[in-house]
Amino acid sequence: MSDETQTSSEPDRVLSAYRKSIDNIDAAIIHMLAERFRITQAVGEYKAKVTLPPADPAREERQISRLRKLSEEADLDPEFSEKFLRFIIEEVIRHHEKARGA
Repeated sequence: MSDETQTSSEPDRVLSAYRKSIDNIDAAIIHMLAERFRITQAVGEYKAKVTLPPADPAREERQISRLRKLSEEADLDPEFSEKFLRFIIEEVIRHHEKARGA
């Protein structure tokens, strides 16, 4: 019976350890996104001040290309990475438009 109990609790410990790591990574992602948006907010305010457009399509495409390459090197699906980055870019542009008063 004790062998059975040990065996059945082992997956719970393993799963718990994985989940703790995932939770830590998720927290780091949130903090990194918050920092990124603080910086892009400052960029939006600067662009509004010097009357630059909220979007910079050439830069966005360079970033997407660069991050797709990084994704491939990291063995992460580049399609997923591009979708994620485009979502972030859309949100940044929305913030920049708001800073501009558009």
